[in-house]
Amino acid sequence: MARRPLPRILTNSAPLARMAHSASLARSREFARSAADSASDVFHPLITIGRGLRRLGAAGRGRWAETPKDQRGPLAFFVGACVLVVWLVPYGPLLALIGVMGAGAWAGRERTPVVTGPSEAETERLRALYEALVPYLSAEGDPSPLYAHGGGWERAFAEYAFDDSGRLERLQLKYPAYFTDGEDRSRVRIEQVLYAKAGRGREYRFTWDELANQLTLTVLEALPTDIAAQRFVTSPGETVLGFTDPDSVQRTLPVTGGEETRDAPPVVWRTGQRSTEPHLLVLGQPGTGATTLLRSIALQALQHGDVLVIDGSGTGEYGCLVGRRGVLGVESGLAGALATLEWASHETERRLIAGNRARQAGGAAPDDTRRPLWIIADRPTALSHIAVAEERDDPQRWLQVPLRHGRAAQVTVVVADQFETAELLSDPVRAHTKARVVLGPATAEEVRAVLGAPPHTTPPAQVPPGRGYARLGSAPVLRLQVPATPDPLDDATGRAHREAVTALLPEHTVPADGAGTGEPVTGGKRVDVGKRVDVGRAEATGPSVHADGAEADDGTAAAEAAPEAAEDGSVTEPVSASARVRTDKGGEPRVIKGSVEAVRTEG
Repeated sequence: MARRPLPRILTNSAPLARMAHSASLARSREFARSAADSASDVFHPLITIGRGLRRLGAAGRGRWAETPKDQRGPLAFFVGACVLVVWLVPYGPLLALIGVMGAGAWAGRERTPVVTGPSEAETERLRALYEALVPYLSAEGDPSPLYAHGGGWERAFAEYAFDDSGRLERLQLKYPAYFTDGEDRSRVRIEQVLYAKAGRGREYRFTWDELANQLTLTVLEALPTDIAAQRFVTSPGETVLGFTDPDSVQRTLPVTGGEETRDAPPVVWRTGQRSTEPHLLVLGQPGTGATTLLRSIALQALQHGDVLVIDGSGTGEYGCLVGRRGVLGVESGLAGALATLEWASHETERRLIAGNRARQAGGAAPDDTRRPLWIIADRPTALSHIAVAEERDDPQRWLQVPLRHGRAAQVTVVVADQFETAELLSDPVRAHTKARVVLGPATAEEVRAVLGAPPHTTPPAQVPPGRGYARLGSAPVLRLQVPATPDPLDDATGRAHREAVTALLPEHTVPADGAGTGEPVTGGKRVDVGKRVDVGRAEATGPSVHADGAEADDGTAAAEAAPEAAEDGSVTEPVSASARVRTDKGGEPRVIKGSVEAVRTEG
């Protein structure tokens, strides 16, 4: 029987190809795909529940397989009893079904996979950091080296953390026991490698744990610069130098920064008879905030004591203190500085003698010896240079007595100068200023030379004014940010800062024209000027502070006042052998309050 040929449409593939590429078939495929997606969205809960029941079933089978054979009987009996109880409870099967469906939905939910371990880029950074440390932390002959070329960084790096941008923000590494971690040179070498490989432009802190042979690197946040001058919550004898990291100190103070009030960790300097660091030395580059720090200290000292300012730069940065209550003098000329510092030296001796006599008599020290006296000297080396040129006494010579005996006499000395002229500071200033501050950009060697220890942090990329390091005695080196205390008389000072500083200034006790009567300035004592004044040569250099309305014919005067009785029965006692009269711009002579020659004791 002959076979009949197949139809042409079944033997020729051309029509089938045309049908596959036809527009109607493409529309059919798109419709089928849309229908499948819609069905997937509609049946997504059922799919999730089914996936969860499958996972629960697999978990149940695994649990049954792990159960020992001798415990399978009691387990089956317990499960059967639970099923019987559920069956007998009203609405038990329905509640059980709902519970099973909820457990299946929870078990079948789509979970976001948890990324464990570093990413590829982070792994590459850790590997590069490990390879950079190999030449410094490896030694020949080590049978099991912790650091080796081509080795695994997982053993060396115990902890690590990256920020959102993928930069290293914390690293804890181990180092061999034979590494010389007790030598500063070895430590600095490792810190430089980590600083270069972890990324420049940020501040890092290095914490060495010699007992556990571990080094921890931590990225530090920038210190806040929005804290301005304000009344800090401190007790008498405490001065806030600035603010530091929260984990560096165990104390916080409420401060106002911008428009909000928050707690900030301060660097508190304690002065007085029980202080181990009674005097302060500040060094820095020009324009780094040394004068700002001294102005902030002066405003805080005026709350409980008297202030004597020596402005060696002569720029009038302390003009806002002129004529204020508690300000004994603001001098920028060599003659005035010598006179006031000489009086301060004699005042320190007088306080020591008075306190010693009171203790020998079994009584308390007089009130005028217990009121703190602050001597703030800004750039005294500039005056020392002028004194050498004029063949006169060095003003720093009169700081020797206050520096040596100031703690017992309640006299505190604060000296600020620049790195370029630091070698001109006298030996007593270097020896007795145990509290130190370094402001502005400085290398680790410079910080170590001033503070006695290197900082445990890397230098910041950008150094704002008032940024530096502080060390009080033998305490650790702390980062420091000085509160903004600009000169309110400067036109460049903002309104907010000007009002903040002006609010802290004491009231005026001397009118602008210099006329008026002296006000009490030391612990209940009234400052008067002696009657006998010899008129000498006049000088009119720099701003001067005037207390009483005493007048002279012209210029400078020196007098010795003997004890004499006043009409009200009070007795005048000599304090200093010199009293200087300064002339203002209008030619009117005025007596410097810091070099008065007699103190009248009331009653």
